[in-house]
Amino acid sequence: MVAEAPQSPTTSFVVGQDPQGRWIAVETHGLGGGLFRTRHDALHYAVDLTDHRPDAVVIATDRIELRI
Repeated sequence: MVAEAPQSPTTSFVVGQDPQGRWIAVETHGLGGGLFRTRHDALHYAVDLTDHRPDAVVIATDRIELRI
């Protein structure tokens, strides 16, 4: 399940675009993430890694960054 809501303590991933417009998924504790070709691919990755938990994935409305 994907929720478009502000981050909460249960959020595990944020999916959005970086400043260059690439799709990324970022684990909220900085433990992982990745770059993806499409929004669908980024969502699939995040939802799969959170075992499809409700409210575990948030769609960012602002640009986000993947820090390596």
